[in-house]
Order: sequence, then C-alpha cells, then structure tokens
Amino acid sequence: MKDLRVADVILGIRIHGTPQGLALSQSHYIEKVLDKFKYLEFGISKTPLDVSFSLQKNDGENLINSTCKECSDKSADINYNFCVTSLQPIPVTHVTNLQGVGIVAMELALANATNTISTIEHMLSSKEFDPFAIDCLKDCLELYADAIAMLVDAFTAFLSEHFDIAIVLMRTVMDAASTCGEGFTEKKGELILLAKENYNLFQLSDISSCIIKQVSFVPSQPPNVSS
Repeated sequence: MKDLRVADVILGIRIHGTPQGLALSQSHYIEKVLDKFKYLEFGISKTPLDVSFSLQKNDGENLINSTCKECSDKSADINYNFCVTSLQPIPVTHVTNLQGVGIVAMELALANATNTISTIEHMLSSKEFDPFAIDCLKDCLELYADAIAMLVDAFTAFLSEHFDIAIVLMRTVMDAASTCGEGFTEKKGELILLAKENYNLFQLSDISSCIIKQVSFVPSQPPNVSS
C-alpha cells in the first residue's frame, strides 16, 4: 500500500491549507486554459464589471444552516451542530448553491480520511499497542484506503450528475467508518481507537449523501463555490 499523504489536487481542484482550515482553488487550471488559448498576454480591463450591475450579498451561511437543518431532520444520525461547525468556518463554504455545499462536504470527508491514514500509520509505527489493537488498526488502514478511492469516485459521479451512484458510494464510506470502530469492540475491555476519526468521517459522509440527494431533486446548475 502506498501512502499518498494529504491530498493536494483532486479533479483539477487544488487544496490549500490555511490557519482557518482548507480552501479550494482552480486558479492554476484557469491559467492553463488562458495560456492554451493565448489569453495570458491580454491586459486587465480597468472596469472589468459593468458599473450598473447590481451585486447581491452572498447568502451561503443561510444556505449551510438550512441544509444542515434539513439533513438533521431527515436523519437521526446527522448532528446539526457538527454539520454547521464543519462547513461554516471554511471561507470557501460561502457558496451560492447546494452543489457547492456538496463539494465542500465531500472534500472535508476526503481530507478526514487522508489524515486518518497518516494517524493510523503513526500508531502502527509507535509499537505502543497490543497485537489485537494492531490487527484492528491494519484493518482500519485498508478500510480507509478503500474509503479514499470511493470518495474520489463519488466526487466524480456527483460532478457528472450520477447522483444515485454517488449516494451509494458515500453510504459505503459510512460503512467503512463503522466497520473500523466495530473491530475494536470484538474484544471486551479493549480501548476503541480512532473513535473521533470514525465519527467525523461517518458524519461528513452522511451529510454529503444527504446533500447529493437534495441536489438530485433540483434543476441542474453548475457548482458555484466562491472564495
């Protein structure tokens, strides 16, 4: 198994770590497109936007609140406070449509799974745990590696509007998080490791699944994520 470490670029979207959390950017992709069509040498307009155009306040925060409320109402497993506090602190979550919120939720799940693999590898190398715990950690390592692959596939399915496939994949990721935790309970009195990581991945995946389902019911529109 190969350690891919923390995700840097996925599907043309670059992931930046900031003091506030994670931020998504496609600036390098835009530059490649501009360079391909020989637009990089063009100067910047002094007035790039029509001065008569009326700007509207980004209502992304209210969208996140209402989305988390609907998801927590429909699923007893989704924690409303977890949903809101996970999505709101990240600047990129000031989105203008539901697709953007879904992208952020899935990126958070992917970041969680990627970081958890690093945590597991550190635990295994520390040699501080008994053979049973080590076996459980190895199982979790495989489960999280599979979860990362499924998250990437779910992301692709979501962007291509194959919503049913994306939902099934996110549900499978939820099962992976649950299975990891259940492994430690097979031995009475064993400390359940990775409880927080499993909970976070389960929540983020469930939230993502809920949002994907909501998106499938609304007219198609491009994801809009503003930094």
